[in-house]
Amino acid sequence: MASQLTGHYLTEAQTRAPESDWVWLAVLALWQRWWPAKPCLETLDDKIQDGYAALGKDLAAATDRWLDAWSDVLGLCDAVGVTTIAVFDGRFPLTQSLYNWSQDLEMELGNAGRDNPAKLQTRITVGEQVMRRFTDCDQLMVENWRRAIAEAWFCLGETSNADELYRGWLDADPAWGFGWIGWASCYMPPGKDTPKDYQRAEDLLRQGYAVSGVRDRDAVADWLRLVYGETGRPSQARDFAAQAAAIRAPAPPSPARTAKVGRNEPCPCGSGSKYKKCCLFNQAGA
Repeated sequence: MASQLTGHYLTEAQTRAPESDWVWLAVLALWQRWWPAKPCLETLDDKIQDGYAALGKDLAAATDRWLDAWSDVLGLCDAVGVTTIAVFDGRFPLTQSLYNWSQDLEMELGNAGRDNPAKLQTRITVGEQVMRRFTDCDQLMVENWRRAIAEAWFCLGETSNADELYRGWLDADPAWGFGWIGWASCYMPPGKDTPKDYQRAEDLLRQGYAVSGVRDRDAVADWLRLVYGETGRPSQARDFAAQAAAIRAPAPPSPARTAKVGRNEPCPCGSGSKYKKCCLFNQAGA
């Protein structure tokens, strides 16, 4: 709106002057006065940046601000029919891309949920909205949100919900290494005083490790090393540490293969002579 006004009423030189920002400020002020409930790109971006600024000081306030911003994102999507993150980022250029910020929102809702279970329920809701609304979520984003949703259910005490979700996802994609890790980690929550079920975690990790072609196999081995270390089995822990290191080790370079040249074919050196009368002869002579 500001661009249309400045383009219509100001000269090119005037649009480059600092005073032209007044038009943008006036439009923003009028928007907030006339349509305070309507989402606006400028106020949405302010809410997201406010949340980042508050993260290290007040996590609850930061996530509240971000959830207000998320409501604006959904409102903008509904208003213009956006169904992909790429289209949203192109039409509504924020300081942070929606792709990156939405995943920061997921992580911080999980952190805030340690003190406020309501934030865990909201984490589930937002994750379901992301995967339902945006058709271009890549595999990594889908997997991250799936783990976030299942972890939230588990932390809320709904372990059967988390187990059922992981079972369904891993039946469909048994090679999802971090899916096995995420499921097992539910039974090994952080903290010295939190109850842990190492046997259940070990069983899940072993199932994942046994899958042919499982992705991130080294990470699964690292978690098995952790389980064995935590349960007083150092030799098995060392064994899986070695396996993880071996998986991560770069493969030795393959020896260079050279095509065999026939004696009567042109010499590969480019001399124009036959191979037997050029380089082959020189090698034999040497």
